[in-house]
Amino acid sequence: MTRGNPGRRGIRQPGLRRRPASTPPHDPARPVRLAPADVLRLGLLGIRTRRVRAALSALGISIGILTLVLVTGIPASSQGELNRQLAALGPNLLRVQPQPGQDPPVLLPPQAARMAARISPVLTTSAVANTHATVRRSDRSDPDDGAGIAVLAGQDDLLTAVSGHVRSGRFLNRSTDRLPTAVLGYQAAARLGITRITPGQEAPQIIVNHTWFTVIGVLDPVPLSGDLDRCVLVGWQAARHTLSFDGHPTVLYVRAREDAVEDVAAVLPATVHPELPGMVQVSRPSDALAAKRAANSTFSALFLGLAGVALLVGGIGVANTMYISVLERRSEIGLRRALGANRRQIRSQFMTESVVLSLLGGVAGTVAGILATVAYVTYQGWSPVIPPAAPASGIGGAVVIGVIAGVHPSVRAARLAPTEALSAA
Repeated sequence: MTRGNPGRRGIRQPGLRRRPASTPPHDPARPVRLAPADVLRLGLLGIRTRRVRAALSALGISIGILTLVLVTGIPASSQGELNRQLAALGPNLLRVQPQPGQDPPVLLPPQAARMAARISPVLTTSAVANTHATVRRSDRSDPDDGAGIAVLAGQDDLLTAVSGHVRSGRFLNRSTDRLPTAVLGYQAAARLGITRITPGQEAPQIIVNHTWFTVIGVLDPVPLSGDLDRCVLVGWQAARHTLSFDGHPTVLYVRAREDAVEDVAAVLPATVHPELPGMVQVSRPSDALAAKRAANSTFSALFLGLAGVALLVGGIGVANTMYISVLERRSEIGLRRALGANRRQIRSQFMTESVVLSLLGGVAGTVAGILATVAYVTYQGWSPVIPPAAPASGIGGAVVIGVIAGVHPSVRAARLAPTEALSAA
């Protein structure tokens, strides 16, 4: 006779589960390991329960990060505007011409501009040449009276090299290079009484030597080369066919990368005139290049100094808030320790709170800094320039500040004994 009830053998009773043989029994003395989500939830507890203080602390760090973005974005925009103005002065423009006072005069090779363009850091080259022709407004003027206006043969890329602009009409190009067409400099146009080319009307004409030339354009003043303001420019090939021009350029204009201007200036004489490099004169780089480099260096030092002060102020504010938070929450710390929380969990809680608090302030400060920078720069009429490192440094700096500011408070909180914390409460 079998013992027990055979009818109930093998039937699972409701509400009872068999524990798998592989699952070890739970050790009550073993601390529970918190998941990252639980650590984040505990870190946000202090922020949610003390919203006003958290907001004020985040405001402190956000002001610091806002200052960082402002002192980076506004000077960078100002520097960009300064660089644009200095670039208009041609800091990377070199002027190449034969040494004056030579007898017989030294002539640059006809292919000198193409030879200079082969130098790697050179960006643009162009040339002009004096045709020694005279210009008159009409055939009734004195043939020997050139009105102090030089007639230069110019290449079609001249304006790019000297940063020139056409006031009205158009400049020389490949289609007009062989035709008797002319472009007037600013002062030459005033002397000849042709200050504007009106579309739809018959273009004015001038006499160069004994040939009528049609005026197709008038230039704005050229600050980088005042000689061009007092001249009449004609096509390179038209000058050779009509004005007996021999093809030797008088002046070369060479633009190079700013970081290689000195090196290009050193090799230009031997490049454009290998036979007589000592007879070639190269203008020194503009003083604007030195001013631009000095301005860049000064702005960089200013960025580092102001950004460091701003971050230091924000970090002190967060550290102070976290330290006070530890003192006020002793009872909470003691209760959690009494319920089994270990020191590592206490450190993680307060460190997470410090980092989240700094991160919120950093994001708010970065956004506010960008908006304030754009508003101020737009009001000044500059182009907004926000260095990509500024937002990244703002948010990343906030996280670093949160870690540093939370180290001491979190360690202090973890070292509190449960009995000490509860008795202090």
